[in-house]
Amino acid sequence: MRVIISGGGTGGHIYPAIAIAHALKDLDPTCEILFVGAKGKLEMEKVPKAGFPIEGLWISGFHRKLTLRNLMFPIKLIVSLYKARLIIKKFKPDVVVGVGGFASGPILQIASSMKIPSIIQEQNSYAGVTNKILAKKVQKICVAYPNMEKYFPKDKIVITGNPVRKDISGLEDKYKEALDHFGLGQNKKTILLFGGSLGARMLNEALRESTALIKDHPEYQWIWQMGTIYYDEFVKSETAQLENVFPLPFLEKMELAYSAADVVICRAGALTVSELCIVAKAAILVPSPNVAEDHQTKNAMALVSEDAALLVKDVDAKETMVQAVFDLLADPIKMKNLQVEIAKLKKEHAAKDIAEEIMKLIKK
Repeated sequence: MRVIISGGGTGGHIYPAIAIAHALKDLDPTCEILFVGAKGKLEMEKVPKAGFPIEGLWISGFHRKLTLRNLMFPIKLIVSLYKARLIIKKFKPDVVVGVGGFASGPILQIASSMKIPSIIQEQNSYAGVTNKILAKKVQKICVAYPNMEKYFPKDKIVITGNPVRKDISGLEDKYKEALDHFGLGQNKKTILLFGGSLGARMLNEALRESTALIKDHPEYQWIWQMGTIYYDEFVKSETAQLENVFPLPFLEKMELAYSAADVVICRAGALTVSELCIVAKAAILVPSPNVAEDHQTKNAMALVSEDAALLVKDVDAKETMVQAVFDLLADPIKMKNLQVEIAKLKKEHAAKDIAEEIMKLIKK
């Protein structure tokens, strides 16, 4: 069995793709898998680290604002379609899987024109532009949220949830290792703040603006993932120098960060929301307003409406975010309720379910 998995751009696309690849290997260890990503993007680093080969396309997104970069888009698209055809002819896949992101468009377009079975996985409660275009061409669409028939043909939809990395299960056994890894104290509550794989400026600024408040609560300690592009700027701040704050550019050991955390503050990307349900952590979500159709707020509200998480608006983060987490930590009953309710929303077998849908396509 030969499978191409295409897409990427952010961890929200890459890690589900890798989880699907591992699930396929579990079902059929002889399965050959090739990833196709966008040159210069995160997948070109993370996929080889996970043990899978990857090819890169010279492709990027089309910017909604008028910009000179858009002049290159048609050229990049033509070049990427040509290379996608060469990749498919050489690898000869039985099925092609798109997980969203720039690279999935050209690969799935060519695959469908060559009558190769294909499937897409939409992580968000709001469908991305690429996946909406591809929906008519593919045979199956795996989604994480209900009511997605407003974007996709109903007869193609399968609700599977979002695949998450294997290593975030069994976190209780990793607690001591997590404390040692981050240099944390054993008798303090731990707050994990991260802005997705690339970091989030507003979350970083909100923490920096709350230095005095953090100083007043030395009983709490912080794991602060700043993002590699923001690290040099924020690591020099007074906040980052506090004894109870542990700054990092990127979280290589996400499972240990979750294990150490009592409360998580983060954006509301689809992968993050799915992981929070699996690890069952009390969470304060600060949805990014800079995404299509404000879909992170929709992702967050899927939890908030079930009393499974708290929400702080991005515009209010500097004034209220840190105080909100301290108020939550002071209310153990509320903390416990959030943990119980978020655990009810988990879909543990999403990667396996998607892998089985891929197998069905091949057998057909």
